[in-house]
Amino acid sequence: MKFFKVSLTGLFFVFFLLSCNESSKVLKSTSATYKLKMADKYYAEKNYRPAQQLYEQLYPIYKGTDKFELIYFRDAYCYYYMKEYKDAENFFKGFLDVFPNSPQAEEVAFMHAFCYYKSSPKAELDQTNTIKSIGLMQTFINAHPGSNRIDSANSVIDLCRVKLEHKESESANLYYKIGQYRAAALGYADLLNDYPASILADQYKLKEIKAYYKFAKLSIPDKQQERYEKVITEYRDFADRFPDSKLLKEAESYSILSQKSISQ
Repeated sequence: MKFFKVSLTGLFFVFFLLSCNESSKVLKSTSATYKLKMADKYYAEKNYRPAQQLYEQLYPIYKGTDKFELIYFRDAYCYYYMKEYKDAENFFKGFLDVFPNSPQAEEVAFMHAFCYYKSSPKAELDQTNTIKSIGLMQTFINAHPGSNRIDSANSVIDLCRVKLEHKESESANLYYKIGQYRAAALGYADLLNDYPASILADQYKLKEIKAYYKFAKLSIPDKQQERYEKVITEYRDFADRFPDSKLLKEAESYSILSQKSISQ
C-alpha cells in the first residue's frame, strides 16, 4: 500500500510535468489557429492557467474578428475560476465596455458585481468591496428587471448587508465593552436606523437603552437627570416599536431604575 501511494504520487508528478511541457510548447507555437484550439481544449478541461495565457496571447491576432468576443469572455472566466477576483472583475468590466450589446452582457454584468462579493473580506476588515457589490447588484437588478438572476442578485445583497450589519454591531459592542457608553448607544441607534427590519432589532434597542443608562449613571450629578430622562424616552420608543418583544420587561427595568434615580 505504501509503495502504491508513492507510485501514485510519482505518476501525478509525471503527468504535471508533461502538462507543463505541453502548454509551454503551445505557448511558443506560431500558429494562432492551433493556440486557439488548445486554449479552448484547456478551458473545457478546466485547466484555466494555460487557457488564460493562450487567450491573452491571441488578443492582438483576433481583435476585430468574430472570435474575439468569446476569447475575451472565456479569458475573464479563467481569472474567475482561478479565484483571481480582482483581475476577473476588471476583465468582466472590460468585456461590457467592448461588447455592450453582447448576448452575454447580462451574465457578465452579474459576474462583474459578483466578483466584488467574492473578494469581500471578513466582517472585521474593510468592507469597500462589499458596499460596491451591493451597489452593482442593485444596478444589475434595475437594468435587467426580467433576468432569471434577480433572485441571486437579491441574495447577494442580503448576504452583504448581513456582513455590514455584523461589522457595525461589533463596533457598537466594542464601545460598550471599553466603557464608551454614549458612543455605544449612538452606534446601536445607527444600527436600528440602517437595519430596521433586522431580526436583532429589539436587541439593538435594548442595548441602546442599557448604554444610555450606564452613561447616565456615570455622569456628573448636574447631567444625570437629563440623561436618565433619555433612558426613559428610549424605553418608550422600545415599547412602541416592539410591544411583543420578550425583552420588553428588561427594557422597562432600566426605565424604572432611571425614574427612581431622578426622584431621589
